[in-house]
Amino acid sequence: MRSNIFFKFIIFLCLIGCSKPQPPIDPYILPTPSFDSVNQKTFVFNKNVSLRVDGSFNSIAKFFNAYLKDKLGYSLTVNNSADRNVIYFQYDETIKNEEGYELTIDPEKITIKASHKKGAFYAFQSLRQFFPPTVENKTFTEKTILLSCAYIDDAPRFPYRGMHLDVSRHMFSVDFIKKYIDLMSQLKMNTFHWHLTDDQGWRIEIKKYPKLQEVAAFRDETLIGHYNDSPQKFDGKRYGGFYTQKEVREIVAYAAERYVTVIPEIEMPGHSQAAIAAYPNLGCTGKKPNVAKKWGVFEDIYCPKEETFTFLENVLDEVIPLFPGKYIHIGGDEAPKTRWKSCEYCQKLIKEKKLKDVHGLQSYFIARMEKYINNKGKQIIGWDEILDGGLAPNATVMSWQGMNGAIEAAKAGHDVIITPTSHAYFDYYQSDNEDEPLAIGGYLPLEKVYNFNPIPKELTKEEEKYVLGVQGNLWTEYISTPEKAEYMVFPRLIAMAEIAWSTSPDSNYNHFASRLSEFHKRLDAQNVNYANHLYEIEGEITTQNNQLVFDLQTVIDDKTIRYTTDASSPTITSVAYTSSIPAKNSMILKAAVFDGTKKLGRDFTLEFNKHKAVGATITLQPNASKVYPGSGKAGLINGISGSNTRYGDKEWLGFWGKDVTIKIKLKKPTKISSISTRFYNANGQWIYAPKEIGISYVNEEDGRTLHQINQIKNTDATLIPHTFQIEEVTTQHIEIHIPNHGMIPDGMQGAGNKAWTFLDEIVVK
Repeated sequence: MRSNIFFKFIIFLCLIGCSKPQPPIDPYILPTPSFDSVNQKTFVFNKNVSLRVDGSFNSIAKFFNAYLKDKLGYSLTVNNSADRNVIYFQYDETIKNEEGYELTIDPEKITIKASHKKGAFYAFQSLRQFFPPTVENKTFTEKTILLSCAYIDDAPRFPYRGMHLDVSRHMFSVDFIKKYIDLMSQLKMNTFHWHLTDDQGWRIEIKKYPKLQEVAAFRDETLIGHYNDSPQKFDGKRYGGFYTQKEVREIVAYAAERYVTVIPEIEMPGHSQAAIAAYPNLGCTGKKPNVAKKWGVFEDIYCPKEETFTFLENVLDEVIPLFPGKYIHIGGDEAPKTRWKSCEYCQKLIKEKKLKDVHGLQSYFIARMEKYINNKGKQIIGWDEILDGGLAPNATVMSWQGMNGAIEAAKAGHDVIITPTSHAYFDYYQSDNEDEPLAIGGYLPLEKVYNFNPIPKELTKEEEKYVLGVQGNLWTEYISTPEKAEYMVFPRLIAMAEIAWSTSPDSNYNHFASRLSEFHKRLDAQNVNYANHLYEIEGEITTQNNQLVFDLQTVIDDKTIRYTTDASSPTITSVAYTSSIPAKNSMILKAAVFDGTKKLGRDFTLEFNKHKAVGATITLQPNASKVYPGSGKAGLINGISGSNTRYGDKEWLGFWGKDVTIKIKLKKPTKISSISTRFYNANGQWIYAPKEIGISYVNEEDGRTLHQINQIKNTDATLIPHTFQIEEVTTQHIEIHIPNHGMIPDGMQGAGNKAWTFLDEIVVK
């Protein structure tokens, strides 16, 4: 008996000692390489593997070894004569793009070829994704890792691949910024745009001007809730801080080690109320404003006096040595000209310099600062308002108000960076679920980011070369914690990285989503608080065989959708979705994704109101904006209302500065008694309800055309509903006319620009 037990114990020990390593993971490299091929063979990775390094790549090999030491507890020995069981960082001058590389994983060795350290670094980031995700959080315990054999030939689509972080509205720790940069570099993003100054706080130490640290860096309190809430509320707590120059150097050096260039933004002439609060003589009135405690645009901007230019030049003299990159971002956006218009000095300067108006004065301001910055060996970037009044000679334009700024600048021979609100503002909502965390507004789901084409079709091939790349932006009015910042950025930054890097972006969003679901494991391992909306359902109403139906889909194909039509939450016993659902009557449809018996994600809810215009014929003049098209004109009478909080969803239609005319032809003469719709009203986002709305309809009994114009009450409410109550009449033809609100007035965000009109479902009863 004893010998039998002993024999079993020996077998057990042998099984432990001789256990096979985990099979290799299927590598889903993000962003997608230009070319990749994976086969069934494997390379056996363990601490016995050697490193072979051509001299120019010593720093990359050290970085790789430091990664292994941190994650696996060991580093590899350098052996420059090794030819087998080796990872070889090899210099190859034939690779023309300095960020390009070739990665070959064979059973006997791994070879990384590049002509520059940047390419070798990006090869490492791709190789990193062949390792199990548990390596990232140091929970991988096996001695051997099997890596799938593969060949990758890769290079970026754009030279500029940026991500932005606003630290003025809310400030983030040095450690978080390092994590932010590290995650960027894993996705081969190469530029960190650091928004350091604004009305709500000055965040960089300037030794010559101590009040920037003592006054401008702190606000008395902060807005809580949403800007559009009425009345507005504040937390009553002093808030602020700044980064010392030592901390700035530390962050810049950390980024440089990861081939990320840091571009500082020092706002001018607008978004400067915090600086003016510290030094009131920089403004036009000489009066001291408070550091802004709420969001928006403010009238106190830099006055173009000599002492202002001296101040800014002195500031830049301290900023420029901290940032070795090519660019200094000078803002240039949202600068209300109210103070300049009433300023005697400004008006005298306009005449003296023979400028056309205050817009010409801004152009003078920007051009003067550009000349100073150029003389310091740097170039400027500015938001697209720097086009107003004429563009400074060597400026690069960051186009955020749609694509028009990019088109204008590129056609004039200026470099541009594409970052429109519609596709690149990650402070927008990313889901239409009502329990999403508070955001500024808008609606930018992952799929919309992924499908963005950053090359305007209006550009010729020659003009396209001025498009340097793309950038995602995170404005932090409503983002006060690292966890929420991560939630808003990820995974949308991954989709932006696909646009920025992949020369042949995968046009199949479902395929991207499948790869992303695997990449989520890496984010989990690195404790990234990402948003996971992959298991959410998309629903729309369509027509099949002259009948309205609901179509449901989810991006993950191997799961089951179950639904109800009685407003109850779906369970495992609910009906499985296999084909379109008839939309015969008004209903509340709910659906959810199931993996076997487990419900994944949240319930999808669609409330269908089968009013009398559903399924009618509709014409729309003009068409909705390309960036806020909703579901097109049919979406105005499809029985589905838009979100109460997200004006950029599939139901709201946006029109920029244009009057709107809608014509509806009902299927047959029908008795109606009311026509209603609603408008979004978010002045902080340039969205204004119209001042009036008009309707006309033909009385089928006597042929008369009846007209009615109603005034719309001015209110601070976000949603402005309006109903025409009419004496019951039989009609088939309805026309609705909606004049645009007009120009945004001085003192408001977007002053001087045309207002947006956002229109929801037109309900006919």
